[in-house]
Amino acid sequence: MRMYDLITKKKHGGTLTAEELRWMVEGYVAGEIPDYQMSAMLMAIWFSGMTAQETTELTIAMADSGDRVDLSAIAGKKVDKHSTGGVGDKTTLICAPIVAACGGRVAKMSGRGLGHTGGTVDKLEAIPGYETAISREKFFSIVNECGVSVIGQSGNLTPADKKFYALRDVTATVDSIPLIASSIMSKKLAAGSDCILLDVKTGSGAFMKTLDDAIALAQTMVAIGEGAGRRTVALITDMDTPLGLGIGNSIEVAESMDVLRGKGPHDLTEVSLQLAENMLYLVGKGTIEECRRMAEQSIADGSAFETFCTMVRRQGGDDAVLRDASKFAQAVVQVQIRANADGYITSMDAEKIGEASVVLGAGRETKDSPIDFAAGLILHKKYGDAVKADDVIATLYTDSTQRGDSAAQLYRAAITIGAEEPPVRPLVYARVEKDKVVRY
Repeated sequence: MRMYDLITKKKHGGTLTAEELRWMVEGYVAGEIPDYQMSAMLMAIWFSGMTAQETTELTIAMADSGDRVDLSAIAGKKVDKHSTGGVGDKTTLICAPIVAACGGRVAKMSGRGLGHTGGTVDKLEAIPGYETAISREKFFSIVNECGVSVIGQSGNLTPADKKFYALRDVTATVDSIPLIASSIMSKKLAAGSDCILLDVKTGSGAFMKTLDDAIALAQTMVAIGEGAGRRTVALITDMDTPLGLGIGNSIEVAESMDVLRGKGPHDLTEVSLQLAENMLYLVGKGTIEECRRMAEQSIADGSAFETFCTMVRRQGGDDAVLRDASKFAQAVVQVQIRANADGYITSMDAEKIGEASVVLGAGRETKDSPIDFAAGLILHKKYGDAVKADDVIATLYTDSTQRGDSAAQLYRAAITIGAEEPPVRPLVYARVEKDKVVRY
């Protein structure tokens, strides 16, 4: 087999076999196929696309390129959730303990934030003492004990994806649906859960800016999951507006606890409940309606909140900050953003707002950048809200006046105030199952 022939085949729109794809992935990871040939292949895929079968076979080969996590030591059906990333998206901290409190099993490996989207691991590390790097044995025992554990990605998971992604990043091939889908799903397959729920974001703060693109990506990922024998469902959720009111690591942990105690913002609560009900549905806890009632009950009776606290204690964290957010380290500089006119907030550029949080110190410019856990924003007014001139619409938290001023400029540029009340937008646009798309 020669890489030259495979590139030629794909360039002319041909279909690569499972054997050819596996040979290509293994050869590239082993260093036998040079970057220049793989770059040519990635561009050929970008132009010619891939069939559903090709995409599935590529994903399985990538998942097999490193360790696969065997979760059989955990009793019951395991469900994983993946979000394509957004601003203020802290739903894992909410729906994972809800599912666990209702008898599901969530053994979750999460990533760090890069660019304008936050990472779950960074948020958890804002909790004093919380260990995101623990042994597999401890990970399994915590899930068996309290139904959930969230740790950082460890070991040699999907080395092919790491190499592919780095190359896609510099060859302008990031925005290929088969390549995005195989990147995400290879990690999900390697992580070992029985069922996968995908939260595919769409809008200004998401990678997929349009609903049609988001649905196309969701359909591709669901087909991969089902083709690999994993029950898979996707929700398409809104990311034109940041989710919730808090952005930043300890700020988002505090807001997640508010939701688990029944006093969080409506949008974050609703999206988290829809994710949780679908996760419970996937592991066979009942109809969607029954699963919804269970999820709501776990918030009402406090079991979801206490489940999260138990997990945090088992992983070395101090749950005092979960019970009283004022015990988190506090930012030394606060900057208030005021409305410059009467009217309504008619648009929010979620990506720009995410960039403002990075400038404040809540995110990373590069993978080695330090994070200020206390930095971030609290939004007092959001899309659709009425404002008066001089109303405080957001408060920024940081460690220096300079950072605060730079972020304030970005935030002001991200907000539009108009005279007319804008239309209400759905929080969840669609649900994608195998062979079925339901638009709401």
